[in-house]
Amino acid sequence: MSDNGCGFPAPGLHSFLFKPIATVGGFEFNKVMLLALITSALVVTFFWAAFGNAKVVPGKLQLVAEAGYDFVRRGIVYETLGKREGEKYVPFMVSLFFFIWIMNIWSVIPLAQFPVSSVFAFPVVLAAIVWIMWVSLTFKRHGFVGFFKNITGYDKSLGAVLPLVMVIEFFSNLFVRPFTHAVRLFANMFAGHLMLVMFTVASWYLLNSYMIPAAGVSFVMTMVMILFELFVQAVQAYVFVLLACSYLQGALAEHH
Repeated sequence: MSDNGCGFPAPGLHSFLFKPIATVGGFEFNKVMLLALITSALVVTFFWAAFGNAKVVPGKLQLVAEAGYDFVRRGIVYETLGKREGEKYVPFMVSLFFFIWIMNIWSVIPLAQFPVSSVFAFPVVLAAIVWIMWVSLTFKRHGFVGFFKNITGYDKSLGAVLPLVMVIEFFSNLFVRPFTHAVRLFANMFAGHLMLVMFTVASWYLLNSYMIPAAGVSFVMTMVMILFELFVQAVQAYVFVLLACSYLQGALAEHH
């Protein structure tokens, strides 16, 4: 029974906590970790099956894989980094896009019904990987001095405000950027799942009461939320990869 006495099992933080499936050496393995591993296996298996024996005249699976690969390559990587600089990063960005997308899609898959990205640790790790790539690429491309200018936004034409700008840019690039990169994905998936759970539980709760017409309205809203979530899930994967590419583009840009 809920605190307000109405008996409605309102969703909350407990909706994001799962009991361990197994414990090995003190390490707990739960449903979210399982879904993440399945996601990795699905991405690898799909592209291996599509391109492992690629043909000049592609079959249906290869056509679908090529369409997805080309969407990320031309629509995100080439548009941001250019063909010459971006080609080497295409496999990583394609993997990143589909990994995030499938992690998100679990939210509307029966039995799974949980977006892996709504657990903060997963977006944090992905954002950290992008951040490490950005830092190492900036240092490799520009050296120590160029790296310092890049992360501090050094521009001598700013005059007296230059020291303040450099301090702000330093903390923004090294600390705020990876944090917001992770939070953007996490927050959208967290909020979306919470809303979806709320309408789903409300539909069942109202159906078992005298407010059956309200249950119908709640069910319609659940269907609307599912369709909306499918859109948001793809958009969030797109935005995450787009931002990753824009960060790398900043690392490759010349600073004087």
